[in-house]
Amino acid sequence: MTLSVVANGKPREVAEGISIAGLLNEIGWKPEWVVVEYNGEPLERARYPSVRLKSGDRLEIVRAVAGG
Repeated sequence: MTLSVVANGKPREVAEGISIAGLLNEIGWKPEWVVVEYNGEPLERARYPSVRLKSGDRLEIVRAVAGG
């Protein structure tokens, strides 16, 4: 079964019960590369594996890049 979330402003279908870490894995991004805002609040990286997505959740996922 799937549910609908919004990631970076775009609707996305994900498996029911998937964690934020699982979603990042599907996208191909390592947790240490990104900062996640979950329903308007910054989320501690240590919680990515334990937070399960629910229908209607909103995520902003920002990939950190080195520069100078």
